[in-house]
Amino acid sequence: MTKNNIPGKRRELAIYFKTGITITGIFFVALIGVVRYLTGPEWALSLVYFFPICIVTWLAGRGAGIIISFVSALSWLMADLLMIDVFLTPWVPYLNETFRLIVFLVMVLLLSELNRNLETQKRLARTDDLTEIANRRAFYELARMELNRARRFKRCLSLAYLDLDNFKAVNDLFGHSKGDQVLRSVADTIKDNTRNTDIIARMGGDEFAILLPETDMDPAFSFTRKLAAQLIDAMQTKESPVTFSIGIVTFQELPPDIDEIIKQADSVMYAAKQDGKNLIRQKVFN
Repeated sequence: MTKNNIPGKRRELAIYFKTGITITGIFFVALIGVVRYLTGPEWALSLVYFFPICIVTWLAGRGAGIIISFVSALSWLMADLLMIDVFLTPWVPYLNETFRLIVFLVMVLLLSELNRNLETQKRLARTDDLTEIANRRAFYELARMELNRARRFKRCLSLAYLDLDNFKAVNDLFGHSKGDQVLRSVADTIKDNTRNTDIIARMGGDEFAILLPETDMDPAFSFTRKLAAQLIDAMQTKESPVTFSIGIVTFQELPPDIDEIIKQADSVMYAAKQDGKNLIRQKVFN
């Protein structure tokens, strides 16, 4: 299955968004500088600068926040220089804006660090620590959205559900570190052989799920057969006895929720396991 350029488009849109936010922030801090000049030195507007600085930093990142901080300090300095006569000495505006810039930059650093930590926590909550693919929770969220989209546009979808045969023997004979290597290798192989539109996840233990949007029964089976061959090659490279029991379900008529999809796929996978393991079984709902 060929990859597409959706991630590239998303990155491009993100760049446009951050650039737009930064330009808007620059406009507002310049406007605050004009207001500062028109109202005179009696009005302290330092606090007002915090709003565009905080918004730009949070939405566009640390680099944009630093730019806005410098523009804010420059905006205030230019307003002060235009009314330099009100200051006792000409160097006072430069000293004041230096201190303000320091405060702005400290705020940007603290806010961007807070944002980074929050994003990290969100990512960890949706990512399997060992394999670095989606976890069960994230899979349900993404799969529900895909199910709704398929229902809206009347498209089919398929789900491949994988269980690792003999995985317990790997842990018992070679230790859990070897088992972890096997799981990571499985996840990497799946990632290398799926589209960016496919949703892959470790569902827990030694079970993996691959949701295939807009994929009917024949392409789903063809994909799964090729993936199984790649997985077996990866296991042989690691001298692992692991094989794969795989159940594929294709829904030409969509079920009411994602739980039903997983239930059916798990049932078909279990049938493959009962039939002797290292098999692919498929079921179509129409």
